[in-house]
Amino acid sequence: MSLNSIMNIATSGMNAAQTQLRVVSDNVSNVNTPGYVRKIADQQSWASQGVGAGVEIARIRLATDRFLQAASLNASADAGRQTVRYELYDRIQSMFGDPGSNSGFFSQIDSVFAAFAASAENATSGPARQDAIWKTQALFDEAARINSQIQSVREDADARIKSAVETANSLLEQIEKLNVEIAKATVINADSSGAQTAQAALIDQLSGLMDVRITGRAVGGVEIRTGAGILLAGQGAAKLDYVRAGAVSAETVFNEVMVIEPPAGKARSLAEGLGSGEIKGLLELRDGEAPATAERLAELMSRLADELNRAHNASSAAPPPNSLTGRNIGQSLETALQGFTGRTSIVITNDQGVALQKIDLDLATLNPATFLADLNAQLGANGSASFVDGRLKIEGAPGTGVVVVDDPAAPSNKGGRGFSHFFGLNDLITSAQPAIYETGMTGASQHGFTPGETITFRFSDAAGAKLRDIEVAVPPGGDMTSLLAALNDPMTGAGRMGTFSLSSTGEMTFTPRPGSGANLSVLQDRTTQVPSNVSMSELFGLGGARASRADAFSVRADVARDPSLMAFAKADATGGVGAAVVSKNDARGARLLASAGENAAAFSAAGGAAGGSMSLARYASELSGEIGSRAAMAKNNAVSATALAKEATARRVSVEGVNLDEELVLMTTYQQAFNASARMVQAAKDMYDILLGMVR
Repeated sequence: MSLNSIMNIATSGMNAAQTQLRVVSDNVSNVNTPGYVRKIADQQSWASQGVGAGVEIARIRLATDRFLQAASLNASADAGRQTVRYELYDRIQSMFGDPGSNSGFFSQIDSVFAAFAASAENATSGPARQDAIWKTQALFDEAARINSQIQSVREDADARIKSAVETANSLLEQIEKLNVEIAKATVINADSSGAQTAQAALIDQLSGLMDVRITGRAVGGVEIRTGAGILLAGQGAAKLDYVRAGAVSAETVFNEVMVIEPPAGKARSLAEGLGSGEIKGLLELRDGEAPATAERLAELMSRLADELNRAHNASSAAPPPNSLTGRNIGQSLETALQGFTGRTSIVITNDQGVALQKIDLDLATLNPATFLADLNAQLGANGSASFVDGRLKIEGAPGTGVVVVDDPAAPSNKGGRGFSHFFGLNDLITSAQPAIYETGMTGASQHGFTPGETITFRFSDAAGAKLRDIEVAVPPGGDMTSLLAALNDPMTGAGRMGTFSLSSTGEMTFTPRPGSGANLSVLQDRTTQVPSNVSMSELFGLGGARASRADAFSVRADVARDPSLMAFAKADATGGVGAAVVSKNDARGARLLASAGENAAAFSAAGGAAGGSMSLARYASELSGEIGSRAAMAKNNAVSATALAKEATARRVSVEGVNLDEELVLMTTYQQAFNASARMVQAAKDMYDILLGMVR
């Protein structure tokens, strides 16, 4: 071996040791840098023509464990998902207050019935009546406030989705730029560890927003995909696009988060296969948990209003009011009258509640087409009846009162409601929109929508990804059978997604096809029912209409102004003309209102709950427990996910992080190697000097 070879070998050892010492120095200086991954300088022997020629640094790499990295990224994504869900759902729970306190929402329900019970003890007490009215209105106002706050939480979630999308776009752009830098360094076998470390930190941030899958590229750098395989980086940076909804209501249909995949620019929904991450948690809260709670609240308040109205319509004020104006029933009078059974009476009284005229109606045999004309003919000078904008009105002559009372032996009934209750003639609680969807209609009923009017549905999968938008036109024919056939048509309707059906009480429901998991929302409704002017989605509670009902209730305006109009007396028309129909001291109507919370009500499915027959008190109790249990579960999930993320990160850091003791050992080793190589250089130099001296 020549002296030149010895010198070159020794020099290569010095260079290798110098590089390794630089790597150790970089590691030690970054011991407290968050996200820093320890570097390793891999050394290998170098041969020339089969003869050892020293050493070289093959590469400088990061001490990355791909399995621990994947576990850490997955745990971080799940922690982001569960944390944001708990944060926002805890806000929703706090809106209802402590169930055990007197000021909590559910305690207010009990206070309403207690106020009516107190009024029943003294039926003529003005302050007791006023207290009942105030507490009833306060309850519905509180429900409206809570519903508004739930929508505000959804709006906040929507804003955070937009912010997360912008953050993700910035991270992906930076990751892709580092991919280019790493690839260039790989080609020339340069040190790219700094860029790799920076890229790993960016990937960690991205994993908090969404679950990602990381694979290395042969040219250097990484390829990033979602759990569903959507390409985010590696062949260019994907572009996430999202347009906020702005002001949010229960009927709001949100846009999708779209991903423009590189390099071809194919657009796909991010919701496809998104399993975790902050964005997933925000979508679940915004589109699932918050609307479910709002819908359950709306169902509770709707049934509460309906049961109070049932009791109020079964009674009368003393003296009776001069007129009774019903609610907008969303159908024609002829359609509304069809299907009634039993008998009811319309009684005109004087200002003392004594019957002046009694008109008996056999609802099973009357002619709906001539009902108004026949009734007005019978009323004559004592009053009049009209039907305008979907509302029935019965008015007495000046100085008289109007009472509607069922035959005790054969009370009127349609879909579980009496005549007065069905039309809302003596409702205590009014609503700005239809709140009860048991329309009483059958397949033969005329729906009143104009042929050619359209309603557009959006169907989404369980993850929130849009499946398709379907526009359905109102068909000719005019009956519910024709309308259902158009809605369920597999070619022009929604038949491929599920089935619309009409229950025995006239409630329209949508059932997705088994396995499809299709969720329905109303994108646009251009239908108008004649004569009520309500839309199809409002009449049948399609889409977000059901959840919006909690905003709409209030105590009837004239009753709020004059508590004496509260129906605290039980009307009795069996005595006929000249007999007293109501008594001021009668408190049976008040007792009906007080016991309304214990009556079995037919709750519809709402917010994932199956519904069924139960009391208002039980439903409120179950809703209270459900909200509390969901919040507790969200908290437990967040705590568990955060703990798992910390554990996964700790295990990853134990491998990837800097250990000062280990680095000290390496530094000593490399220092000694450098010194040994330096001594070899010195020995070669001395030999050169001796040889040169001999020549001289």
